[in-house]
Amino acid sequence: MEPSLHPHVRAYYERGGEEIRLAEDAGRPADARLEFWRTQDVLRRALPAPPARVLDVGGASGVHAVWLTADGYDVELVDPVELHVRQARERGLTARIGDARRLREEDSSFDAVLLLGPLYHLPERADRVRALVEAARVARPGGVVAAASISRWAPLNDGLLQGFYFEPDRRPGLLALLGTGHQPPETDIFTEAYFHDPADLAGEFADAGLVDPVTAGLEGTAWLVAGMPERLDDPEQRAAVLEALRLVEREPALLGVSAHLLTVARAA
Repeated sequence: MEPSLHPHVRAYYERGGEEIRLAEDAGRPADARLEFWRTQDVLRRALPAPPARVLDVGGASGVHAVWLTADGYDVELVDPVELHVRQARERGLTARIGDARRLREEDSSFDAVLLLGPLYHLPERADRVRALVEAARVARPGGVVAAASISRWAPLNDGLLQGFYFEPDRRPGLLALLGTGHQPPETDIFTEAYFHDPADLAGEFADAGLVDPVTAGLEGTAWLVAGMPERLDDPEQRAAVLEALRLVEREPALLGVSAHLLTVARAA
């Protein structure tokens, strides 16, 4: 069955930007590099030891599947965008077209299931829970299910940081997001997306039958600090930043400050 993806979302990703968004190159934006490194950090502590089987749902062009494979994991990637699947295959990855809400993989067939992109493109709660249910189904009992989300306050913080909050025609939309979490598809910033209140994540995981969910903030306050890209270019300072973020990653009072959240749970 052809994945159901809003045309604006498909068009956004068919531009090819996901291939380079999380690049580690010096001088890249702080939020992108921190998201990548901190996702690695959290997952490496949460995943079973390689060569466990990992299903990377919504894995885009394979930015995470590549390092997971290098770590020794047996990774399969599923994504609804043909360009992403083609790029992933060009990297030597096993990849196919698919929808997070209708996985064709067998029950209990993976040691870990990752959803590092799907949840924030599913504006309806029922669809997000359905994607988590599917992840729980294909994970073995006790297996890891990890899902990324974007903080409800990320667009406001980004607007203040980048300056577009101060453009009168854009400010009302940013403020509206604080109430609904839903960004409509017609936007020049991103595309249709859902931004989570961190307090709502545990309920969605519980309704999917997943147990012991723990949410970590990835970027903390660091992505909002002036001069952070240059600090991340320095290996010693980068290590200090990553250590600080790990220390506070589960602090409830700071979760919403991160642009991205990563929730890790277990299949029952």
